[in-house]
Amino acid sequence: MGEYYIPAGPGEAEFTEKRSRFLGHVRPIESEEQARDFIAAMKKEYYDARHNCWCYILREGPERYSDDGEPQGTAGIPMLEVFRKEGMCNLVCVVTRYFGGVLLGAGGLLRAYTKSAKDALDAAGVSVVRPWVEADIPCSYAMAEKLKAELLAQGGLVRDMEYAAGVTIKALVPREDFQKLSERIFDVSCGSVRPTALGETHRAVRIK
Repeated sequence: MGEYYIPAGPGEAEFTEKRSRFLGHVRPIESEEQARDFIAAMKKEYYDARHNCWCYILREGPERYSDDGEPQGTAGIPMLEVFRKEGMCNLVCVVTRYFGGVLLGAGGLLRAYTKSAKDALDAAGVSVVRPWVEADIPCSYAMAEKLKAELLAQGGLVRDMEYAAGVTIKALVPREDFQKLSERIFDVSCGSVRPTALGETHRAVRIK
């Protein structure tokens, strides 16, 4: 199973453009039912807004969107393109617009809905879902930062740092890169350190 990217959590953002308020909301989902439920909840909460535009993408399912009364192609598709460009899936986004009395034009609307979706995604953060090897890297205090830097350079992540007589770097390493990392750590430490694989896991890990 390959890697894919999802929101790290819920994200919300708001800005005003020519007196129109745009409220963006992003949520991670696992099904169309969850997407529809969230859209319905946002429409209920913001019932007095002029527009509640939305889109959702499922990794093993459909992509859907709605301009909800905005000119065709100015809301749902631009929002969807934000997430396609970022390689995201398993998410739903609703952007609510309270009309401020000033027309924005097609270009202005496209930019506003794009910005709102991107701001909400930035607020949510991004997690990568992939197979990882959980590993321990035991080392001296003097070598800890150097080996930590090597781990990060090879695409690994630090889960924790344990300090006792020595240091143990608790690491997550992309499964296909573990052997390469192990050899690199061994070389950099002049043969004194080799990571110990504890097992494998397939899960989401926040990367930004």
